[in-house]
Amino acid sequence: MRNRIPLLLLAAALVPVALPAKDEGCELKGVERIVAIGDVHGAYAEFQAVLRLAGLIDARDKWSGGKTHFVQTGDTTDRGSDTRQVLELLMRLEGEARKAGGRVHALLGNHEVMNVMGDLRYVSREEYKSFESPKSRHSYEDFFRSRAIAARQAAKEAKQTYDEASFRRSFEEDFPLGYVERFQAFSEEGRYGQWLRQRPAIVKIDGVVFLHGGLSPEVAALGCEAINATVKREITDDIAKTRLEPQASLAAGESGPLWFRGMAREDETLWQPSLERVLSGIGARAVVVGHTVTSDGRITPRFGGRVVMIDVGMNPLYGRNLAALEIAADGTMSALYPDRREPLGLPKAAALAPASSR
Repeated sequence: MRNRIPLLLLAAALVPVALPAKDEGCELKGVERIVAIGDVHGAYAEFQAVLRLAGLIDARDKWSGGKTHFVQTGDTTDRGSDTRQVLELLMRLEGEARKAGGRVHALLGNHEVMNVMGDLRYVSREEYKSFESPKSRHSYEDFFRSRAIAARQAAKEAKQTYDEASFRRSFEEDFPLGYVERFQAFSEEGRYGQWLRQRPAIVKIDGVVFLHGGLSPEVAALGCEAINATVKREITDDIAKTRLEPQASLAAGESGPLWFRGMAREDETLWQPSLERVLSGIGARAVVVGHTVTSDGRITPRFGGRVVMIDVGMNPLYGRNLAALEIAADGTMSALYPDRREPLGLPKAAALAPASSR
């Protein structure tokens, strides 16, 4: 799909979103219980099921996790059909958890960043349909006319024939009904766009770092606060530059924290020195990542439990595997599945002492 268009074409007064409470910083301590859930990709029913098995919501989808800190490691969007419901639930639970003494840490994944940057290659046609409204046809036709005028002018300047019927067919293939409303919702002024631009890329809770993709030693050395500040700037004030040079950014680059797969894929023996540098640089005892689907649909510890992969493939496209990671106050980890709890123990002690917190 050729789904990159100027925001000005779709500017509209949209439903505002309540922005998060004052930032508590990147590092939190003294948390009684942590639950982490990986990639959702629009699988709302499955997401509900995992939240319930972890005791975070009740039968009415209300927060029931008490003082638990719930971390969702990104990629709520794309591939599935119910991104809108997933985001609405997360946004509501954020407020309910805070009132109960808990927290919801909804982190950025590479797909959230793709959406706010206007890269919609992985949005399903079913999801566009969920954004349709009684006014969709009118806004869609307005959008078509603006694109047709531009295409007609471009053909004229190139001394080519402009075929209206052919252009219409191509347009409808690239831009389904509901596209305009969805694009608006993820724009800088939109309900989800505003909220996502405030999300952090990384959080550290009681010595455990959570993020979407992973950390190289070079990125870890920046520290938690700098990583978050840089990613936020790159998808807000500097977004035009990020679009032009995505690989030079933390937010969209393959070696950045939302895309890096080394912790999930590198040989454990060979990459051990790099992991030691990561843990020392970021001041952590373990790192929990999503992004890379585990081979067996189970939560997978690596490097003696100092890296834990939690993208088990929740979306039915990946097998509808349901799981959550639980970390107790003493640091012990367990994998929660619909049929059982599987103890994972404590992460193996690092060979290098973590650096002082940043």
